[in-house]
Amino acid sequence: MSLADNIFIHMCKDILEEGISTEGEKVRPKWEDGTSAYTLKKFGVVNRYDLSKEFPAITLRRTAIKSCIDELLWIWQKKSNNIKELNSHIWDSWADENGSIGKAYGYQLGVKHKYKEGEMDQVDRCLHDLKNNPYSRRIMTNIYVHQDLHEMQLYPCAYSVTFNVTKEKNSEKLKLNAILNQRSQDILAANNWNVCQYAVLVHMFAQVCDMVPGELVHVIADAHIYDRHIPIIKELIERPVYAAPEFWMNKDIKDFYQFTTDDFRLENYVTGPKVENIPVAI
Repeated sequence: MSLADNIFIHMCKDILEEGISTEGEKVRPKWEDGTSAYTLKKFGVVNRYDLSKEFPAITLRRTAIKSCIDELLWIWQKKSNNIKELNSHIWDSWADENGSIGKAYGYQLGVKHKYKEGEMDQVDRCLHDLKNNPYSRRIMTNIYVHQDLHEMQLYPCAYSVTFNVTKEKNSEKLKLNAILNQRSQDILAANNWNVCQYAVLVHMFAQVCDMVPGELVHVIADAHIYDRHIPIIKELIERPVYAAPEFWMNKDIKDFYQFTTDDFRLENYVTGPKVENIPVAI
């Protein structure tokens, strides 16, 4: 069993057994038929993944690594808010007639801010500090910008990343760690997708900053399983599990903006069958 499988199964069992139901309460999300989408939820779930030991893709079912990296690059590298620059359709429900999701996600990472060192956006600021001041305790991004929320088609779910550098004894290289803060997460649809995305981001940042990947800590304020997902989750966590896959990344890329989806793959990735027709609450 991979560590990621163990974490996922434990989290799901905890939500199913100890979670609080929102049934009957006033909730925003709706199913396609217009009925309210209720959840079982846990507050303040914290999961830790040691990226130096394995890549945290679950094996219970396949995580589409190319698609999740494509979305990561769309947000962090292209800094785009237009789904026409994305190769999947996961954002279609939130885009306007021009393909825009408003001043959300990639838009916020692309806004330039004034610093003593000059004008930079949030991504370049992090890369600058990791390369020039790695022990800074101020290396972070935040895309939950209140003044722009009214112009976002969806408020950011994964909204903040804090990077922190450590060094192991007898190690020649610094270790890059990160905390991903998420206000809300649909566990079935998005949990391992987000974990894999930000594990890849840590690997990318570490490589271009001449570091090694360390821990990814995932903090979820509202970790929930939707009512119509409960039987799917119950079946999923009873499946056989396999060894963690091997993560391959093109070691020749030293510029963050040169990565493409072709520079990544998961090798020896053995998984359970695909979960078909997952209902999505909007």
